[in-house]
Amino acid sequence: MRVCTLASGSKANATLVESGGTRLLIDCGLGPRVLAKRLGDVGVAPTSIDAVVITHEHIDHVRGLTQAVTRWPWPVIATAGTLAALPEVPTDRRLATAYLRPRAVGECTVELVAVPHDAAEPAAVLITAQRTGARAGVATDLGHVPDALGAAFERLDYLVFESNHDEVMLRTGPYPPYLQARIASQTGHLSNRQAGGMLTRIAHKGLRQILLAHLSQQNNEPQLALAAARDVLKRTGFRGVVGCATQDGVSWPDGAREWQGELAL
Repeated sequence: MRVCTLASGSKANATLVESGGTRLLIDCGLGPRVLAKRLGDVGVAPTSIDAVVITHEHIDHVRGLTQAVTRWPWPVIATAGTLAALPEVPTDRRLATAYLRPRAVGECTVELVAVPHDAAEPAAVLITAQRTGARAGVATDLGHVPDALGAAFERLDYLVFESNHDEVMLRTGPYPPYLQARIASQTGHLSNRQAGGMLTRIAHKGLRQILLAHLSQQNNEPQLALAAARDVLKRTGFRGVVGCATQDGVSWPDGAREWQGELAL
């Protein structure tokens, strides 16, 4: 299995997960030209994508979706609520998927997990390789961690997880009070501290890679997110690689120049 982010942040989001010849794109916040370029950076042709999974309808996750599904024959997997909020997706491409109902795509199984966010019917994504059993979890845009998500994300091999803001930077930063309140709410975004709480629960010696994702450019710094993660990971069995996903390029271990990961301990 291979997992990398093609973009992660408030401007655009897209993640690639591939295993056994099956390639899945999670979210499509990049326009087709930039998306094709970043897929090319990791040796993937857009025509080889088997499906796109949409976590929710906010623009930074779907900005390029309409053009992409016009250009490439991708089925679109999402909850019924998310698809209802995306009327531009052609009817014959829609694969409405209920929470925790596995859907087979090629050699992988896709499951959607409910998350609390101010969107129609948002989801985190769990992908399992049918042949090897490898598991990847992707969760961004959530205000707190529900028990069902913690349970679904146990025994992962790869994790992409939100670490949006430093709580002090958010409180003392330039955002107006109403926006600070929205971000810090139960349906907003996770802080570095909250992300650490999830890592404490699910980190184990078999977890190979953690990408801290959706970092705010105004209210966070990669070194703060990494420090918070390392502080909790050193008290677990985790021995993999942890890093921060970037907004402006590919993030993955084993060769991409944008990867800024390092051993947790």
